[in-house]
Amino acid sequence: MEVADLVLPVFAIIVTGWLAGWLGYISRSLADGLVHFAYNVAMPALLFVTIAQESVRNLLEWRFLLAFGGGSILCFALVFLAVRVGWGRDVGSSTIHGMTAAMTNTGFVALPILHSIYGQPAVLPAAIATVFVAGVMFPVTVILLESQGRGVPGKAARSVVLAKQIVLNPMVLSTLIGLAWAITGFPIPAPLAAYLNIFAAALTPCALFAIGLGLSVEGIRSNLRASIVLAAVKLMIMPLIVYGLCVASGLNPLYTIAAVVCAAVPTAKTVYILAGEYKVEEPLVAATVSITTLLSVATLLGWLYALPGLPAQAG
Repeated sequence: MEVADLVLPVFAIIVTGWLAGWLGYISRSLADGLVHFAYNVAMPALLFVTIAQESVRNLLEWRFLLAFGGGSILCFALVFLAVRVGWGRDVGSSTIHGMTAAMTNTGFVALPILHSIYGQPAVLPAAIATVFVAGVMFPVTVILLESQGRGVPGKAARSVVLAKQIVLNPMVLSTLIGLAWAITGFPIPAPLAAYLNIFAAALTPCALFAIGLGLSVEGIRSNLRASIVLAAVKLMIMPLIVYGLCVASGLNPLYTIAAVVCAAVPTAKTVYILAGEYKVEEPLVAATVSITTLLSVATLLGWLYALPGLPAQAG
């Protein structure tokens, strides 16, 4: 099966969402509702039903975590140092620049794409990547921003809140519950599995349509030059680093494709939320999120064509 036949329908859903909002057919304000449903209901259902049915051995794929996690941290560090040393920016600005280039939208773009193309086997690595972003990249960003006193008073209280946010994050919590179930070795009762799969099936259309519905082309006009540089790092350099780590570690083909796809999708909107909360580089992040979302249609197709073994895997 041709790569374009697999991927273009996925991006067509994003474009359909954008057209619906641009034409006024559906209010852009509804994007938040779709996002909340996908994030809090559909995605946890898919993560749990996938992970709970896996053997514990399959869940401990350290090479995938090394490739994706190592690539994410390395990409962040390179941009952070370039901005901090080369441009002389403060820690907060350097942190947001680095995370804009390295924090990837695994949950709302990579996971639906991999699930749509490869089915449930590709959900597991996407889940690992999603938990890494939520459990490592997000806290690191907050810690660095807090180190400059950009947060509100009461750091101890904020630390407790942060810990709760991470543990009670729907992606992290559903993954942990799925891991606990997998360790027991018990099968999921058929009615429960059917119930969860109905919600899981809604993830792809809801998440992708919501991304298109909330896409702001107007935001691209601000900070255009810096955003293009960050987009190039996010969509080209980071996947290349991750692919190199996959090859070096001998990761299997499906997990290699999953790692590169997770690295090659747009910047996570979480970065924009953090930029807004700490009042640092908000226009830059908004523009980069929009640019990476638009350009990823072409770059992701290119990566999928370039990855070896895709036709056989897809077939």
